[in-house]
Amino acid sequence: MSGRILIVDDVATNRIVYRARLAAAFYEPVLACDGESGLALALAERPDLILLDIGLPDISGYEVLRRLRGDPRLRDIPVIALTAARDSETRLRAFSAGADDVIVKPASDQVLLARVRNLLRTRAEIVFSDAELQPAGLAETAAAFEPSATVAVVTGQAEVARQLQADLAGQLRDRLVVLSRAQALAEAAAAQGAEVPDVFIIHDEDGDAGSSLRLVSELKSNLATRHSAVCVVGRAAEGDEAAIAFDLGADDVVAPHVTATELALRTRSLLRRKRQGDRTRARIEDNLRLAMIDPLTGLHNRRYAAQALTTIAAQAVERGRDLAVMVVDLDRFKVVNDQHGHAAGDAVLAEVARRLRANLREGDLLARIGGEEFLAVLPDSATPEARRVAERLCAALDARPIRLPSGLGLTVTVSIGVAVSALAEGVPLSVDALVEQADLALLESKGAGRNQVTYRKSAA
Repeated sequence: MSGRILIVDDVATNRIVYRARLAAAFYEPVLACDGESGLALALAERPDLILLDIGLPDISGYEVLRRLRGDPRLRDIPVIALTAARDSETRLRAFSAGADDVIVKPASDQVLLARVRNLLRTRAEIVFSDAELQPAGLAETAAAFEPSATVAVVTGQAEVARQLQADLAGQLRDRLVVLSRAQALAEAAAAQGAEVPDVFIIHDEDGDAGSSLRLVSELKSNLATRHSAVCVVGRAAEGDEAAIAFDLGADDVVAPHVTATELALRTRSLLRRKRQGDRTRARIEDNLRLAMIDPLTGLHNRRYAAQALTTIAAQAVERGRDLAVMVVDLDRFKVVNDQHGHAAGDAVLAEVARRLRANLREGDLLARIGGEEFLAVLPDSATPEARRVAERLCAALDARPIRLPSGLGLTVTVSIGVAVSALAEGVPLSVDALVEQADLALLESKGAGRNQVTYRKSAA
């Protein structure tokens, strides 16, 4: 895994050591000796992660964190705060200022690199979102009000469960539930899309780090829970087990003596990163959907229709069943836009799409392939069935006026060209030829006076 990592430390020896460690792992280190130069380099280099020493000579690491989190260009960069202090107050101040983790120096190479890998995996989704999904020149949409989340405490010890619930209840506004390990595994086995906890806090039982690590692996490998944040509290946070936990997918590991305040701050940080990931995935899904859907009518677009028609045609050949293709075009649609405006034209297109869809079968394909042109594909349809459907479509449009935004009723008609494959007669099927025949049939319908249907057989 490659990435640019900014090291902010006033001690030259520390910078050299961290640079050597990270370069050996094929990262690209960038060095800064104080807070102001670190902030300037963060803005200039846009690193993938920052290692930040808390005790800087000019401004404190806490102030650097606050400035990073206050800048929309830098706020999503993960930061590992480094400190020689072992007191809880230092960690709390760092987490409150926006640190993603706090590591006490001297840090174990294995644990530090595992934590770096872990945070960079999360960062990768956000970077993709910013680079590929955000329209150029536009700011990211402000986050809406976040509803309360569900935080699951996973332990089989009733006393531990009661204590954790009592400690966290006053620190978090989120819903707290207690699950046994079996119940947590049941959540992992749930169907994708089922409501599952946003955060799992796994408490080591009787110091059994191995059991906790196995549960992390299960939660992160199942579809239902793989995007939930997982925090391990206990022995798994110590030594080699911590590095293993991070590499298995744990989002945080915490020593067993953690205070309730620190655990709550860590949980809030996990929720923040989890919600960032959720928003990224939602944006990706929206963009994929928009790549296939016409936003005005809600129908599939031309790109999707071309691919789907090829698939449907291959299935028709495999089963030896005829296939009908219809090209549907609104009559004199330019007059609608010219006389009533484009808002009226949009209303007409949306209603035409609705009526066409309502008069096709469940398995038929309908797409908007041009301004006022639609494509309908009817699997398992010979000429008699295609004729009934086409005439029903014409009648559905001509039967009653379409209500415009102005309140005026406007009668709209369509012309349709229909082409039917001749598979049943042993004629090979060509998708391009079938669509071309439907287009030619549409031109004949237009030439014959509009508001009618013309039929053709596909040519070999």
